Amino acid sequence: MLKILHRIVGITGKYKGTIRASYITSFLKGIMMKAPLMLGFLVINFFMQGTMTKQKCLILGLILALSVVLEAVFEHINNVLQSATGYKVFADMRMKLGDHLRKMPMGFFTEGNIGKISAVLSTDMVFIEENCMGVLSELVSFIISQTLMVAMMFFMDIRLGIASVIIVVAFLLVGDWMLKTSLKHSVIKQEGSESLTEEVLDFAEGIGIIKSYNMLGEKSKRLSDEFKKSCRESIGFEMAYAPCARALYITFGIGTSLMLALSALMFVYGEMMDVYMMGMTLFLFDLFTSIKAYYGQMARLTVTDAALDRIEEVFAAEELVDDGKIVLEAYNSNIDSDAEIEYDNVSFGYTEKDVLKNISFRVNTGEMTALVGPSGGGKSTVASLLARFWDIENGKILVKGENIKDIPLGNLMDQISMVFQRVYLFQDTVYNNIAIGRPNATREEVEEAAKKARCYDFIMQLPNGFDTVIGEGGASLSGGEKQRISIARCILKDAPIVILDEATASVDADNERAIQEAISELCKNKTLLVIAHRLKTIKDADQILVISDGKIIEQGNHDSLMKSNGTYAHMVSLQS
Repeated sequence: MLKILHRIVGITGKYKGTIRASYITSFLKGIMMKAPLMLGFLVINFFMQGTMTKQKCLILGLILALSVVLEAVFEHINNVLQSATGYKVFADMRMKLGDHLRKMPMGFFTEGNIGKISAVLSTDMVFIEENCMGVLSELVSFIISQTLMVAMMFFMDIRLGIASVIIVVAFLLVGDWMLKTSLKHSVIKQEGSESLTEEVLDFAEGIGIIKSYNMLGEKSKRLSDEFKKSCRESIGFEMAYAPCARALYITFGIGTSLMLALSALMFVYGEMMDVYMMGMTLFLFDLFTSIKAYYGQMARLTVTDAALDRIEEVFAAEELVDDGKIVLEAYNSNIDSDAEIEYDNVSFGYTEKDVLKNISFRVNTGEMTALVGPSGGGKSTVASLLARFWDIENGKILVKGENIKDIPLGNLMDQISMVFQRVYLFQDTVYNNIAIGRPNATREEVEEAAKKARCYDFIMQLPNGFDTVIGEGGASLSGGEKQRISIARCILKDAPIVILDEATASVDADNERAIQEAISELCKNKTLLVIAHRLKTIKDADQILVISDGKIIEQGNHDSLMKSNGTYAHMVSLQS
């Protein structure tokens, strides 16, 4: 139990001092809570001795009122030091997690970890900050309070002290049983929470496909089964924990009764003064309250322990190495001889099997290189590796003559703009969605980028123009409108290298013309790496690479490849 407490405090980082300071205020609050009992003991003592006076009554009344006020003050200070600090701790942790995820290879997000990340953010961190950070100091206070109670028993009589120690040991044994049971089921509960989150996300993201293929029954059943499983696991947790909780309360009852019986026996035989007997009667039910309350938090703390395991697992995932020292100079719109791309014997696989095998080619400054070939051949992988979404095992990729591993990730991404078929817009204003391309851009520059991307006119027709908030993922816009906004981002960024996954492949004819015009604006004086689906759009490419089964099987311009009458010529004939 103490180990879990130490672990929770360990995640508070720079706020450790503040959390530990809350132990003092929590302990003082505990003393103020006990003050009425202590004052009650003094009142009874004065009356029994016949020494009670009006002045003593007034003083004791004032002390009682002061204790109530101080209790409220200490509670407020404790909340500021502890609960409020807990929210700061996890605000920082969420920022740290965002920075960590930003440095992760894309493979981490495609290997079933989305549910884990969502559970960490929406369940684990929320649970800890709302349920545990606010009781840390109280738990420490419980330990101190129980120690003082046992010390008081020794002060009254060594036999009472020994009896209280034996009862505390019984509590410790029950607590150890509770800890083992709760830890075991907390892990199962958290794994079930992650599985349920994944299923909910899968259902929500695929709702369009599910409806179109009339699979609501099947998919709903899977989701319902996950909810039922989660329910069973939660009930199982409670069923397994209930005997432990029952044993805790039985131990409290028996221990309290034994202490009362022992005190009464000593009083009957004249071995305890009547004042002490009266004090025991007053304090009896508070004697083991602290240790009972301490172990009463067991379930909450063990769930926290399992949550911390999952949080640490996400943070432990290996980041892309970002220790590059070569910073490429800022790009200007004039063609620079250094702005070129080179793949040198690049091999890569998502698993043990290679997807790319010894790929080598060069893209000269200001030229367009198109990647074509059958689906699954490796075209998208070639483009993704340039942006270091993954790291290659063999070979090297050069940008402006420098190995991309030697360039800081942030600086590398400054050199690259990407436009893909699948566009994601954030739930924010249109203006902010475009300004992501260059956050320090002026409003005039953002609007000019929108004009070049052929999206200015439809933006101005929105209810609040550029200040219109669009739905998450751009749900309130058409596919062509979203695509043009994404191109406006890239135009605003004005990076020297553009990776283009043919953006017009899945839009209507009206939008296609506007998007082609926007792309033409984007690609002026840029080095282009284009993943081509419609071969008619790449006839003027300086270089065409036909990629199949992870290899470059043909290379040349349109005319030379048509003359060779190979795979490319066959693909062109099929499309025409």
